[in-house]
Amino acid sequence: MDSSQLLKGVLDLAVLAVLKERDGYGYDVVRRLREAGLDEVGDASVYGTLRRLFKAGALTSYVVASDEGPHRKYYGLNDVGRQMYATSAKTWASFSATMATLLKEERE
Repeated sequence: MDSSQLLKGVLDLAVLAVLKERDGYGYDVVRRLREAGLDEVGDASVYGTLRRLFKAGALTSYVVASDEGPHRKYYGLNDVGRQMYATSAKTWASFSATMATLLKEERE
């Protein structure tokens, strides 16, 4: 199974989960997703997801000066984003439980 297709379906939730932990800038979010095990996540996909979630009103943003290069645009969850996270997390938990049941039946 091509895991990149699965990742596309849950990237919004994964980004929201990372930002629920703490605010982050684009590459920081990419790095944290990869550290969590989503090795195949692409930079462009994450940056696009951040922009889309921001336009949807789920994220706030602010700029922080950096000693290591250009200023960084940080993103954080707002009330809409926290609600989106909670709803999506419940949907994912239900879906993954259903899949676990189906796969268990296949193994028996």
